[in-house]
Amino acid sequence: MRLSQPRIEPLEADQWSEEASKVLAPILAAGPPLNIFTTLAHHPGLMRRWMVFANHVLGKSTLPARQREIAILRIGYLCRSAYEWGQHVEIGRASGLSDEDIRRIQIGPDTPAWSELDRAVLAATDELHADSFISDPTWAALAEHLTTEQIMDVVFAVGQYNLVSMALNSFGVQPEAGLPGWDV
Repeated sequence: MRLSQPRIEPLEADQWSEEASKVLAPILAAGPPLNIFTTLAHHPGLMRRWMVFANHVLGKSTLPARQREIAILRIGYLCRSAYEWGQHVEIGRASGLSDEDIRRIQIGPDTPAWSELDRAVLAATDELHADSFISDPTWAALAEHLTTEQIMDVVFAVGQYNLVSMALNSFGVQPEAGLPGWDV
């Protein structure tokens, strides 16, 4: 973690505004809210609008779950967002990634064990992080396996989780107990 204490403390339920309570209601239906949500409760209008986009990227994207999680884990790693990494190690495992896959994500696209598609998703993530642009060779590699919509979803997944990583790191959102760390 970049910060050992939050810069913005998560709010307890009795501190939520009426608007924050409404935004968090569907999240509460699934269980206790994560620290990211109780931190964003400070700005419920932003959280409500952001959730529409975040829900598309995580749950309604055309990208297969495996490739989505490879991109999310890679950008979380590149941004050094321990919170994002830990949350998505769990989601990645549920999406079929092995612990060996997850460890290789930290190394990047040059590991020989990757499929062509996985390697292209990792390369696209690295290029977007470094230059905000996917090179022609990487685009062509993605296009061998993905539709135009899916490639668009790669770009938006990387962008969304780059943004989220910036927020998590800057706000000092602390991981929930028991989340995996960098050493999977």
